[in-house]
Amino acid sequence: MLGHSRKLPLKLECLKRALQSRQIPIHPNAKEQELVKAIQRKVNEKNQNNITRTNAYFQFFQAFPEIQWAFLAHMVSRNSGWNMTDLKGSYLSELLTDKQQEYFFNYLERSNWLIFQDAYPQLLLYKEAKKSGRNLFHLLPCFGVSVFMQTIWNTFYSYHDKELLSVALIINEQHYIENRVIHNSNYRANLLELAEIKFQELLQLNMILFPYQDGSRTRLVGQAVNHFAALDKRILLGKRLYEILFDPTYFQKILTMACQHPHTGSREDFFPNLFQSERLGKGFPLYSPKLQSAWEDVQHKPAETGDWYKDWKVLYYFLKDQAHYYPDILDLYIKSLHTLEQAALLKDRWLK
Repeated sequence: MLGHSRKLPLKLECLKRALQSRQIPIHPNAKEQELVKAIQRKVNEKNQNNITRTNAYFQFFQAFPEIQWAFLAHMVSRNSGWNMTDLKGSYLSELLTDKQQEYFFNYLERSNWLIFQDAYPQLLLYKEAKKSGRNLFHLLPCFGVSVFMQTIWNTFYSYHDKELLSVALIINEQHYIENRVIHNSNYRANLLELAEIKFQELLQLNMILFPYQDGSRTRLVGQAVNHFAALDKRILLGKRLYEILFDPTYFQKILTMACQHPHTGSREDFFPNLFQSERLGKGFPLYSPKLQSAWEDVQHKPAETGDWYKDWKVLYYFLKDQAHYYPDILDLYIKSLHTLEQAALLKDRWLK
């Protein structure tokens, strides 16, 4: 675990004591049981596909901007949608078989679905807590939410530490999908073993992009996704993305872009000169379909049960990253498109 030899600051020592204190289960009364059912219905309604999830995160952030993680979730979920439609767009549809496209889509879709069904009830419970003026986070276990997040939400309810909550949700979501997707034997057998080489290549080219307008130009900040299978690296990536997104240099511009361009799943949303959601033939603009025309909704099996939280040492993930990194990623993204273009051309020539 990163930073495990460093001393914890006082607020994390307080969290440590809270996590070590046994949570006493509180059984919901009849009114609370109805609230739990109403929240679960809302979660199911919004968890239909990547578009409904992404929009739900954004609507929540607009109503409760103090929950910064909701905007981060919105922007990362936009990227998930773009990755899904890339599989049916220019280049990747030529490099991957239909079966491989299905596997990659199911991998992305399952992760997107799982994170939402765990995180969105937490957001809705916060909404109800604000409306009622009382702490309702004893109800989190009704949704299978980790005891870790119950402790964090109780702390946030008292002290309103936005960064602490945001980083906690990053830690939580990555632990939540660790065994349910990343190291799930079904996905490893069906995806990693079948298309291991292509999967690694795709991840090297994959990036989380936060687009914004700089005058008439589209600019991109974000981070490349490397070592996706490593839990430490995914948490570090999430923390860096959070820092970039809420950096005063970029935040308002990215927010304006998100407001002005509703998410469709097509990269045309942010780069209309480079991508088109209608197929116009080979070459430029590149084909980037909308999600609804690329993939049908998936009926998911219930999430695997169990609490990922085992050890207070996860608190070391809250410590600041000391490494320097560069958020401007436009040139790297364009380079990755050229790499894919060359790969598609080589395959086309080889088949001839």
